[in-house]
Amino acid sequence: MTLRAAEAAPLRRPRPLVFIALMILVGLNLRPALSSLAPLLPRIESQAGLPVLAIGALTTLPVLCLGLFAPLAPWLSRRLGAERTLSLALLALTLGLALRGLAGPAGLFGGTLLVGAAIGVAGTLLPALVKRELAESADLMTGVYTMALCLGGALGAGLSIPLADGFGGWAASLMAWAGLSALALVAWAALMPSPGTLPPPPAPTGNTRALLHQPLAWQVMLFMGFQSSLAYIVFGWLPSLLVERGYDEATAGWMMGVSVLVQLFAALAAPWLARLGRDQRPALLLVLSLVGSGLWLLLLGPEDGRWAGVALLGLGQGGGFSLALTLIVLRTADSRLAGKLSGLVQGGGYTLAALGPLAVGVMLDRALSLAQITTALLAIVMAAAGFALLAGRNRRLETDPQGRLITR
Repeated sequence: MTLRAAEAAPLRRPRPLVFIALMILVGLNLRPALSSLAPLLPRIESQAGLPVLAIGALTTLPVLCLGLFAPLAPWLSRRLGAERTLSLALLALTLGLALRGLAGPAGLFGGTLLVGAAIGVAGTLLPALVKRELAESADLMTGVYTMALCLGGALGAGLSIPLADGFGGWAASLMAWAGLSALALVAWAALMPSPGTLPPPPAPTGNTRALLHQPLAWQVMLFMGFQSSLAYIVFGWLPSLLVERGYDEATAGWMMGVSVLVQLFAALAAPWLARLGRDQRPALLLVLSLVGSGLWLLLLGPEDGRWAGVALLGLGQGGGFSLALTLIVLRTADSRLAGKLSGLVQGGGYTLAALGPLAVGVMLDRALSLAQITTALLAIVMAAAGFALLAGRNRRLETDPQGRLITR
């Protein structure tokens, strides 16, 4: 087949239900690598002999990599295609998970770095792929694969200790998640669109440098950063904070796991909730109020309210993350612009979010009280609420007839 004929051939795409299933399977793999680590931190600290600051760096490293590598996704997508780029990211995730399970600090830190880079690239691609394949229902589909992310996070948190007990240690527990990642890689490689029949790319719509001059892009990015900071503090430190309060490590792990499991329902419902009003500000403020209430109940409230705190925190964080990804879709006019905004928002947002787990590690190292740590967390909630009021307005980035990026 000639090059011209190949370019004219229709894109071989999976059917919508197959594509949705693939997105769910990929989404399941983007959180266990992060949430499975937190319940094991006390064992890693004691058995690997790592100081508290090194443990803090271990919780910060994957989030920092999410931010540093997310902007690579649009660049790789232009050169390799979104389909091949996602295959590469899933391969890197599988290798990183396997490497992280090798005993010793070098394997642990090296594998964690590779895992963070892979998730940063894969997570950035998903909004653009959804916008391209299911443009009319992209916001609702975002809720579906966000629900899969939350389910993966819940499984990672809840199964870490049982896997460690069943397989003989924390290293085997961490390595076990490579099997699920390998399954996603095989399924995506088998069913993704054929690279040989991809149509020529559409005309460029704006660029990342132009996005930096748009206040709306910054507002969405900063909201993503502050709400993600809270999410990765929970992934990295909530079990340790609950142990500090007096719970045993297995109970603390299951409390975080149940909280992440509750995120499933909020992640699926949040895009529907966002459609009810003229804009997304009421929905964003609602989910942030749930996060703040849940954190207070878990860390400072009465112990008989701990499961209410677990539920409130899960509902708030699942809804907040789903809405943050939905904003990327709603605030852009087409899939290419969605991909570029996704790279900027997730790159800058996760880089900012990495400061959260690091700050909590420093506070624990300096023996600050739970009351002081909780106050700091509630301050982050308030900062997220401030940017939610700006990012939640009904505005959109698009290009004018002259090709200039504007906010309408």
